[in-house]
Amino acid sequence: MATSSTIASTSSIFTFLRRNGVVHLGATHVKRLQLNQRLISMCRATCSSTVSARASIGEVVVVNDGVVEKGIEEGRALRVGLICGGPSAERGISLNSARSVLDHLQGDDLHVSCYYIDCNLNAHAISSAQVYSNTPADFDFKLESLAQSFPTLADLAEHLAASVDIVFPVIHGRFGEDGGIQELLEKYNVPFVGTGSSECCQAFDKYKASLELRKYGFVTVPSFLVQGYETNKSELSEWFRKHQLDPDVGKVVVKPTRGGSSIGVTVAYGVNDSIVKANEIMSEGIDDKVLIEIFLEGGCEFTAIVLDVGSSSDSCPVALLPTEVELQFLGANDLKENDAIFNYRKKYLPTQQVAYHTPPRFPLDVIENIRKGASVLFKRLCLQDFARIDGWFLPDSGCKLSSSENEFGRSESGTIIFTDINMISGMEQTSFLFQQASKVGFSHTNILRSIVHHACLRFPNLASVSGISGLIPSRSKSSEVNKSFAPREGARKVFVIFGGDTSERQVSLMSGTNVWLNLLGFDDLEVTPCLLSSTSDYASSVDLGIKADDVWNRTVWSLPYSLVLRHTTEEVLDACIEAIEPNRAALTSHLRNKVMNDLMEGLKDQNWFTGFDIADELPKKFSLRQWIKLAKEVKATVFIAVHGGIGEDGTLQSLLDAEGVPYTGPGTLASNVCMDKVATSVAIKHLTSSGVLTINKEVWTKDDLSNKPINDIWHDLTQKLQCETLCVKPAKDGCSTGVARLRCSNDLAIYIKALEERLLRIPPNSLSKAHGMIEMPNPPPELLIFEPFIETDEIIVSSNVKNETGHGFMWKGHSRWVEITVGVIGKRGSMHSLSPSVTVKETGDILSLEEKFQGGTGINLTPPPLSIMSEKALQKCKQHIELIANTLQLEGFSRIDAFVNVDSGEVLIIEVNTVPGMTPSTVLVHQALAEQPPLYPHQFFRTLLDLASERAM
Repeated sequence: MATSSTIASTSSIFTFLRRNGVVHLGATHVKRLQLNQRLISMCRATCSSTVSARASIGEVVVVNDGVVEKGIEEGRALRVGLICGGPSAERGISLNSARSVLDHLQGDDLHVSCYYIDCNLNAHAISSAQVYSNTPADFDFKLESLAQSFPTLADLAEHLAASVDIVFPVIHGRFGEDGGIQELLEKYNVPFVGTGSSECCQAFDKYKASLELRKYGFVTVPSFLVQGYETNKSELSEWFRKHQLDPDVGKVVVKPTRGGSSIGVTVAYGVNDSIVKANEIMSEGIDDKVLIEIFLEGGCEFTAIVLDVGSSSDSCPVALLPTEVELQFLGANDLKENDAIFNYRKKYLPTQQVAYHTPPRFPLDVIENIRKGASVLFKRLCLQDFARIDGWFLPDSGCKLSSSENEFGRSESGTIIFTDINMISGMEQTSFLFQQASKVGFSHTNILRSIVHHACLRFPNLASVSGISGLIPSRSKSSEVNKSFAPREGARKVFVIFGGDTSERQVSLMSGTNVWLNLLGFDDLEVTPCLLSSTSDYASSVDLGIKADDVWNRTVWSLPYSLVLRHTTEEVLDACIEAIEPNRAALTSHLRNKVMNDLMEGLKDQNWFTGFDIADELPKKFSLRQWIKLAKEVKATVFIAVHGGIGEDGTLQSLLDAEGVPYTGPGTLASNVCMDKVATSVAIKHLTSSGVLTINKEVWTKDDLSNKPINDIWHDLTQKLQCETLCVKPAKDGCSTGVARLRCSNDLAIYIKALEERLLRIPPNSLSKAHGMIEMPNPPPELLIFEPFIETDEIIVSSNVKNETGHGFMWKGHSRWVEITVGVIGKRGSMHSLSPSVTVKETGDILSLEEKFQGGTGINLTPPPLSIMSEKALQKCKQHIELIANTLQLEGFSRIDAFVNVDSGEVLIIEVNTVPGMTPSTVLVHQALAEQPPLYPHQFFRTLLDLASERAM
């Protein structure tokens, strides 16, 4: 029995522990902490050997030889520290991954706190609201005032050791996958998810990894290592000849040795071009070591997620269903790029330049060998928890590849080559991780929690954690699940519809997927994702005598979970057709069952695993008429996420109105008016005296533009509009395609030629001033609007730039006009303006498709910094926005794009989007989070859904 003096001393220890951040009231986490010398001495002086006590807050603290161990009381929540950002060019993608992990991991039994490491390796504790920013540049300049910053990385590690149980690093590229963050966490005994530091360092370096692969008997790609700018040209020329490549034009891949799988990867032709491309990678600071590899002509790229389902002491890696990556060039009208590789733009921007096939369209023995090889590689390289392994399948390799005598990867069907090891795979909503996991029965939450659970097994104090065991929490339940997750009785039906046939159909898929995933978490909702097919899908249905203009007979597919997670609407449709094609369906089912059996072999002894939660279901096909009838029968509310076309011009709204089916967003008339940019201007023309201005417009048909002399058209337009430069855009399309600034008649000629030749995109810098890629509407619009281009002053945002107020942006403010985008929400006649966002153009004069929708790009300043717009001007601006919304009879929600005078708050309207983008990084989410109290994404989308139901009632 302890003496009173011992008890008093023990009490003082706990007081000291609490004051030094080791024990916090309400904390329930496990940690093993090295204490400073003062505390060690204090512990040893008080306790002869071991002092064990239970704190009054339900936490166990054990002091043993100068080491404090904290154990979680059974049933307490686990604390996960999510770290994103980093110094690589992939930090924006890292932010997207963190957002997805936060969405699907957070729950009552698992608390996530967020941390961000900037490009200079400064560490910050950030709010979850900041994680929903489109890009780090949205908040980098605000970190000093909004975040808790740590003086050093060591301070971050000490904080993590005291505040979280386990760290989930989602830093892609340098510092995240090269062992940097792992070494820091290991030094301070902080448990973390994923592979250890030394193994990361070995696998991340592509040159070192290829040597390891060759040592283990894997086929590898011949490569030449470039270090420093003084490349030995004669040695490189000899390497070209050795591998039967023409030194002048031989095609090779040039990539950073220690970069991610996308950034800086390019194609070169010949020795000289290879040296130039290698030097560019080094001069841009991507890496100081570069690999030159032979280009695998005729090869098919694949990627495979590997999941470790073994015990803490015995690794048991299982490769999921691999994905084939198919680069696409859509006939002569598509501009075939010289660097025909799976680069950053193709990976993260929703265009038809790439398609994924899960499982691959490879022979069965090849698929099995890919899975086997990836699992063997995972184990040989001592990877942990999960990883993504990329490679190539060459049906008939015409080039000499490197391998040892005991080759792994050669078969009668061809050669399998593993090329890239990704220790922290991308975790965007439709990433390879979730695509492949959903194919074998894992929801987003289930796979992420499985990874965290497995990581906990490695750490003695976490191995017995029961706080995150049990069924998948409600925020991740799907209507497409097995019998244990049967649809809830009385649950409200919701149909989320997306897709269509406009140029914004891919963004629509992103929006619909995000809405669906956010609404899945509500117990009282049963949410079904639905794809509206393109017109070509139903126009060919001659067996029913369907007319192409009969909108009632448009096809709608009701989708199972795994088929939604695709890159493009075309992929989703192909997946639907594949799913009901008997032979392909049989193959997929066979492979799925095999993978699930392999997984269960390892998971059967893990008491935290309660089973798979995604059923293997088939898609269902309806005509639009049948689908609306079904919605009426089951009393569903339709969440419209179809951008442009019938989803935004009032057509779909009128069909739903006719059947009494409630839906989100404005009604038929308002939708029809706002879709027509000219009609929108006419409808608010009378508001000029109230501070709402419109831009003069000229409308031309595509045929008239083709049939009249270019110079005459240019002269006519600039005279009528009284301007020197023009903005051109489709009259009845969305806001992201076909929009360009024209500075001269030659620019107009290039634009008209792109329309005539039905080009899918105008390449960067084709016009007279530098610009980014211009995605074009497909099919080309019949009507085009020309209007004066409104000049605004350039805003430069950079953490390295400091103005007189200390903020990391510069704006001279000569014109006093800035471009904004702002969401409105509410009931008809009483719409509420959210906080406007100032949009920042990084390339050219028009916001590119990337800046609007691609994860990790685009900058929005939400709310407008006070150094740009005063609080008084901001309030006037919001009043004007609400006036516009109520005049146009908007309801539910919409987004208004405009220019605003930063002194008066006057608004010059650009356009109104009645079905705005609802992607994971949409500006509407930033604005909803700026409300008081903040509206998080799932709350925001639920609010929009409830507004639709209230209107119907």
